[in-house]
Amino acid sequence: MGDDGDDDVMDAFIDRFKTEKYKNAFSEENWEEEMDRIPLFMTKAPDVVDPEKYPQLAALQSMIYDEDRTPEEKAEDLKNEGNSYFKKKLYKPALLSYTAALKMKSDNPDLDTVIFSNRAATHFYLGNMRSALNDATAAKKLKPDHLKALVRGAQCCVELRKFAEALKWCDEGLKLHPEDKKLQELRAVADKLKRAADRDARKAKVKEKKLLGEKETLLNIIKERGIKFLPSARPRRGSDSDEEEKSSSPLSLDGLSSQEVTGAQVHVNPEDGALYWPVLFLYPEHQQSDFISAFCENHSFSDHLSVMFGEELPPWDTDRKYRPSNLQLFFEDEQNETLYQVDAQTSLLQAQQHRRYFVKAGTPSFILLVKDSPFCQRYLSDKKVHRL
Repeated sequence: MGDDGDDDVMDAFIDRFKTEKYKNAFSEENWEEEMDRIPLFMTKAPDVVDPEKYPQLAALQSMIYDEDRTPEEKAEDLKNEGNSYFKKKLYKPALLSYTAALKMKSDNPDLDTVIFSNRAATHFYLGNMRSALNDATAAKKLKPDHLKALVRGAQCCVELRKFAEALKWCDEGLKLHPEDKKLQELRAVADKLKRAADRDARKAKVKEKKLLGEKETLLNIIKERGIKFLPSARPRRGSDSDEEEKSSSPLSLDGLSSQEVTGAQVHVNPEDGALYWPVLFLYPEHQQSDFISAFCENHSFSDHLSVMFGEELPPWDTDRKYRPSNLQLFFEDEQNETLYQVDAQTSLLQAQQHRRYFVKAGTPSFILLVKDSPFCQRYLSDKKVHRL
């Protein structure tokens, strides 16, 4: 047959090809979905492999899990499957494959070492540093000179800020692989970070010791003034007896915790040696409060009330009745459920030195009521009230 005959046959084939669809071709609508069913092009492994939907993948798995194959052969195939996923950065499917490979129990230490090391790398890229370190440790136990496991173990320790342990991994590795650049670099990084962490720890310890000393000094100053903190455990109700006073908790550093709540804390003014306290004023009639961050112990309450309720009254006082001359000041004895009325000319220290006054959570607090008001009468009607 001549060239012209061949051309005629080819032209006829092409014409028929244009009009007839290939029976096994991908559909135009679902070609991406159909391609994703082929193991080579999969972007995500299915949780359940349906042989009708994933025939190629089912065939591969049947080869891997064939009962006639040895555990080592199955583990090898699963390892290769994990490697394929890992190269595509599909770390979760890779993790499943490596885990399945280890479950085969191949009894081949060299193969298991590689699988543990590869799974350690997978955990590392997933951010599971502790699991990665566990796998690197398992690989090193099977084969102490396995370089990838040694490198991965050191990397995990650095990420976990276990710098001393990272140095140990590096030193063990460099004894076996003295020329390895990666181990040398990791050791330099771990050593630098360890020195910085040790320096920071020393600074923090010195700072903590200094703060502790300052708090203990402050505590002694408070104790010398006869100021008491509210007991952490509520004692049994009773009278104002000396025995009850002894049941109150002693001064402790925990009692100076107001900074956590209010942002301020009692401190000593170095110029005059006076204590300055954060003080809370409560207005139960309006469910309002005022906070003074530094109330000098030698100042009277009237000094602050004249400023707080001077020309400019608070917006919640719509009746304009919170004037300094109209106010009554109290502190509460929570143990005996008793109110003690405090004269506005009294200093903060004088109130704190009362035998039934206890500072709660590092912040002295006082109640303010409008004298002879209906609310004041109702508020005091069911309470025991004493004057200082």
